[in-house]
Amino acid sequence: MIELKNITVSAGDFTLADISLTVPTGAYGILMGATAAGKTTLLESIAGLQTVRDGAIHLGGADVTQLHPAERDIGYLPQDGALFSKMNVRDHLAFSLEVRGAAKDTIRDRIAELSSLLGIDYLLNRGIRDLSGGEKQRVALGRALSAHPRTLLLDEPLSALDEITRQQMYDLLKNIQARIGVTTLHVTHHIIDAENLGDTFLYLTGGRIQQLDLPSLRNELKNKGGVSPANAD
Repeated sequence: MIELKNITVSAGDFTLADISLTVPTGAYGILMGATAAGKTTLLESIAGLQTVRDGAIHLGGADVTQLHPAERDIGYLPQDGALFSKMNVRDHLAFSLEVRGAAKDTIRDRIAELSSLLGIDYLLNRGIRDLSGGEKQRVALGRALSAHPRTLLLDEPLSALDEITRQQMYDLLKNIQARIGVTTLHVTHHIIDAENLGDTFLYLTGGRIQQLDLPSLRNELKNKGGVSPANAD
């Protein structure tokens, strides 16, 4: 479960105050809202990249508000993927486990498991510069999942993909959710992402979170004049 209890968090001059939300254990949460509403700030606060001034963050029932990011058992995929140009695909899949001091056999087996799950086993020795947009997103997702996180945070992971590749990623993300059951919070500007992936729907507007069903989310977006597909927040 992802649970925010009346948190206040600031990023520069921007502040979100008294924010609460819940994504049930094993659910696929979709977080939508206008550009600059604060969606990325919320993800970063859950990941421990933004300091929470008040309130509490609970993950899997544990209070992680004061924990270092590496202690929160989170997989985080930022907007730009944050892939390292000097590392190949195999290195990216191994990275989180190596940082945690995992045994070589454990790392080898996890690379084989993830590369098969993500359909990138033929890319393991390839450099990042040689990958397509869809391949890069699969690698970034694999790196986020490599240490078996109980929580997965995705910030606009599909925004730069063409429609065919986007549909392939829908299929992949649904397969991962079905097989792993990791509790997920996915920030997007696209209602089609919500329709294809989500089972829990959140809308951030005016500094407040609304927890909605899918028809209500569609109506909210319609009333707001739609949401820009721009990659900002």
